[in-house]
Amino acid sequence: MERVKLEVPEYKSTISVEGAIARRKSRRAFKHDAIKRREFALLVWAASKAPSAGATYPLELYLVIGAGAVEHIEPGVYHVENGYLEPHKGGDLRVELATACLRQMFIADASFSIVITAEYERTTRRYGERGIRYVHIEAGHVSQNIYLECEALGLATVAIGAFDDDEVAKVLNLPEAHKPIYVMPIGVRA
Repeated sequence: MERVKLEVPEYKSTISVEGAIARRKSRRAFKHDAIKRREFALLVWAASKAPSAGATYPLELYLVIGAGAVEHIEPGVYHVENGYLEPHKGGDLRVELATACLRQMFIADASFSIVITAEYERTTRRYGERGIRYVHIEAGHVSQNIYLECEALGLATVAIGAFDDDEVAKVLNLPEAHKPIYVMPIGVRA
C-alpha cells in the first residue's frame, strides 16, 4: 500500500443541492463496478467539509477499500490526513467489516466504506460532557454530506449505526482514542 495524494476535485455537478436533497435515500444494493478516482476524491472531499464546534475537529475518517473497487488505489484501510490517504492496514477487509456490523453482509458488496470515528476528548476538553452531543452532531453533518455527494454522483450509500464497536475497531486496527460512530458503505447503484 502506498500513500495516496487526493486530487483537488472539480466542484461541478449536474444536480442542484435541492435535487440531491429531494432524491436522497438509503440504498443497500451495489454493483461490483469500480468507483472512478474523481468520484472517490469528491466523496472524501465532501466528507471532510463539515463544521466543527469550536474548531475542535474530533472526527477522523478511515476508508475500507476493496480489491479493484476504486481506480488506482490498492485495497486496505486508509486514514484521511491533510489531503492524503495514509496506509493504515493492508488487505480487502470488506467482509470482516460487514461481519463486525452485525453481519450486514451487503456492506461487503460496496466498493468502499467510510468509517467515521471520533476522538471525543478533543471536544469534551473544551465543552465538558456537552461536547459528546457536538461530536454526534458533527458526525451527522459528515453523513449528510456523503449522502448528498452520492446523490450528485449517482452512487449508493446508507448510514450504518448498528455494529459492534470493539469489533469494528479491531478490524480497522483503530487507535484506542478513535471510537467508531458510523459506517457508510459506498458503491455504484445496483
